Amino acid sequence: MDTEAHNDDRVLSQLRADFTGHRIWRSVRWDGSLGAWVATLHDPAAGVDATILKDTAAELREALLQERARAVAKRLSRS
Repeated sequence: MDTEAHNDDRVLSQLRADFTGHRIWRSVRWDGSLGAWVATLHDPAAGVDATILKDTAAELREALLQERARAVAKRLSRS
């Protein structure tokens, strides 16, 4: 088994567990290789932007943490 692919699977699973308000996956490039890390919002309480694309899992995690904070701030501003 390809070690990098196996590690990506674990990272993807962890992102999905940590950010349940988003659908998270890897995009596929024209040549069949894995591309960007993608998160699509499906629970408005979990973020603001509908879709986030990042080059790495770490960048996506950071963006999702920021999205979570933005969603909280948005809810608080409505109170």
